[in-house]
Amino acid sequence: MVDHISIGNAGEYFVAGELERRGFSVAVPMSNVKAFDLLIFHRETNKQFAIQVKTHHSNKKQWIMTKKNETFFGDNIFYIFVCMNGLGYPEYHIVPSEYVAKYIKEGHQRWLDTPGKKGKHRPTSIRQFDDFDDIFLGKWELIR
Repeated sequence: MVDHISIGNAGEYFVAGELERRGFSVAVPMSNVKAFDLLIFHRETNKQFAIQVKTHHSNKKQWIMTKKNETFFGDNIFYIFVCMNGLGYPEYHIVPSEYVAKYIKEGHQRWLDTPGKKGKHRPTSIRQFDDFDDIFLGKWELIR
């Protein structure tokens, strides 16, 4: 059985390690902050960013989100989606928050507009983001 809290924590720490390795100082909030998981500061450019980490335990490049993610965006806010790949090497998909907000909003609207087996879909707060084509795989350069 997969412990989702442990997987989420592992994803955050893997991302923090990668960011440190890439020239960032990383702060992990001591309490559960709803808006972001990590605050980072680039040691050369002095730029600061808020990072939201979403982790999936397998190699499935699809993450569940909520309606609130449609309105959580800004120039210095990024999502890092992690595929833990079981016990293999994690994959990181680095995505600007504006892109995520638009993607999940439009995707949800398409789902609402497409009839299901029982007719019209009802609105829900669940959203979905995917990167099946690896557009954002390893795009660390977007955070600069």
